[in-house]
Amino acid sequence: MRLATIATGTPAAGTGPASAAAVLSGDDYLVIDGFTDVGELLATENWEATVAEAVANPAATVPAADAEVLQLITRPGKIICVGLNYRSHILEMGRDLPAYPTLFAKFAETLTGPYADVPFAPEDPELDWEGELVVVIGRSVRRVDETEAAAAIAGYTIANDISMRGWQFRTKEWLQGKMWEDSTPLGPVLTTADDFDPAEAVLTTTVNGEVMQEHAIGDLVFSPAHLVSYISTMITLEPGDIILTGTPGGVGRARDPQVYLSVGDEVTVSIDGIGQIANRIVDASDPGEPAAGRLAAAGNAVDAGSAVDAGSAVNAG
Repeated sequence: MRLATIATGTPAAGTGPASAAAVLSGDDYLVIDGFTDVGELLATENWEATVAEAVANPAATVPAADAEVLQLITRPGKIICVGLNYRSHILEMGRDLPAYPTLFAKFAETLTGPYADVPFAPEDPELDWEGELVVVIGRSVRRVDETEAAAAIAGYTIANDISMRGWQFRTKEWLQGKMWEDSTPLGPVLTTADDFDPAEAVLTTTVNGEVMQEHAIGDLVFSPAHLVSYISTMITLEPGDIILTGTPGGVGRARDPQVYLSVGDEVTVSIDGIGQIANRIVDASDPGEPAAGRLAAAGNAVDAGSAVDAGSAVNAG
């Protein structure tokens, strides 16, 4: 099953498009009434049953080809990121395999849409890509084992943890290279956990059509269930919280010579079974053409392998 946040109209100027949570069914998005994004939906006690009701009685139907797919979760309560979690990336950075996950956090303002333009930071020319699988939490958990942790995962999506390397490595702490506003595209959809096996998926990142990262997600040192269990030891994870699970080898900084993003570059990140995000790097002082205009078929950049059949039951367990 695929869930998305889609535009449903344009309210007063300057406030952005109205939005709604929706479920992909065949070639259409079925609007789920009463929720402005997928995060709000997941916060309900039995969101699976709510989706099932929307499949049976949608508030509205929007052709996927015409849909403007927005940022999946607008304001997650927690954005927790994992560094150095792929064996390939750890080795290319000249480090030993870790005994424990390396964690840092982001803020909601760092997130942006799956097809939004990303501003080039004039303060740091070392702009780098990091395609990542994202875990989305579906129920509250604290101090759980890996079995319970796996059951708490609502599903998975994609992010590009675009990083300002110059600022990142000013100190031993990475945060200042990771918290820039509108630097982390998220989406396009949440593929529910029952329809996605991370161990079988491949992540691919391209820059201007050239493949920069192409790696099996099964190379993760710490699995999604392990990460949820580990993090829940420290803090309660709530529905709609997200965990960026790390990036594989192939980042620009680790190349010889090093390669960084420039204004005009377009970066895509795709994962089998989820879809693709695509973002253009733009001059921060010149917003240029809106992303929605450049990607008229944004709703089609979704892997439709497990769209809901409107005639079938949605798992409400």
